Amino acid sequence: MVGKKKSDLLSWAVMFGIVLLLLEVTFFNRGLIFSLLVASGMIYIGRKRQPRTSGKFLFWAGTIFFILSVFNMMTIKVFLFGILGYLIFQFAKSKRSPEKIQPEVVEAQSSPPQTETIVKKTPLFDNTFFGEQRTKDHVYEWNDINIQTGIGDTIIDLSYTVLPKGETIIFVRGLVGNIQIQVPYDVEVCVNHSVLAGSSNILNVTGDKLFNQRLHVQTSEYEKADQKVKIFTSMLVGDLEVKRV
Repeated sequence: MVGKKKSDLLSWAVMFGIVLLLLEVTFFNRGLIFSLLVASGMIYIGRKRQPRTSGKFLFWAGTIFFILSVFNMMTIKVFLFGILGYLIFQFAKSKRSPEKIQPEVVEAQSSPPQTETIVKKTPLFDNTFFGEQRTKDHVYEWNDINIQTGIGDTIIDLSYTVLPKGETIIFVRGLVGNIQIQVPYDVEVCVNHSVLAGSSNILNVTGDKLFNQRLHVQTSEYEKADQKVKIFTSMLVGDLEVKRV
């Protein structure tokens, strides 16, 4: 019951935040979207021009501009004050009525309950906010990828691993940066890509510059292939490249 109340409270908070953000963008701070797009563009162009001095300057200037724009939002300020008020309320509540912990008496069972065996695997990538990530340059064990990135490139080379039979899944979601995925020739591919601003090059087929678009393409033998890779990518600003190796 308590967990349901907390879930409902979180849902209302998220809905309130979305409404507040729409009001801010529509009536109070119409230049916010423009500022975020300019900052993202500076970061993107800066990464393209690195390691030149102009590229480094644009990258870090855009990063600072992006962070300042976010923290200057009325929505963020309201949420920070809301979190602070919630913490103070919980602290005061715990002082007035401290939580009582009562032991639970569990009757002995005639047979132990059956439990499932859980195998924990080490992921190939971690969620990061800054920096480039790439697979190892030597043989490695494959695990499906599901990551979120901030600013930086992601490079996935499938030629150094043995893909399992069936469908292999790759999820990559990020803010600013490029994604490159290298796929062996004998593996069929399906790509589902969403981007606000960027371009795509999928198996040597170069697409047009994308602006707030989504594309879904796959190789002709994908549906009946025994070994295939399904790729889901979404970026705010960046390029996608899927190529054979």
